Amino acid sequence: ASAPRILFRHILPHLLPTIIVWGTLGISTTVLLEATLSYLGIGVQPPTASWGNIIFENQTYFQAAPWLVFFPGAAILALALAFNLIGDALRDILDPTQRGRA
Repeated sequence: ASAPRILFRHILPHLLPTIIVWGTLGISTTVLLEATLSYLGIGVQPPTASWGNIIFENQTYFQAAPWLVFFPGAAILALALAFNLIGDALRDILDPTQRGRA
């Protein structure tokens, strides 16, 4: 068997699920990192919209209107969780070692 045949037939099918999971974890990590840096003031600068900026600007109103902080935080959580679940589902679908198992 030739080297390209071995690569495309045996090696890449086993690497693809891992690469996809790493990519989706990277996206969710990037979202969390951007929001954190923006909240701390060293990320995206106003007036550019960012969930971290929104939370930072609305923390002074937390006592009177906690939803101004809750909903951006919940959106960050939901987006990170969604990317992790998508990566997990794609790994389950694409993993050649799991084919044929229920």
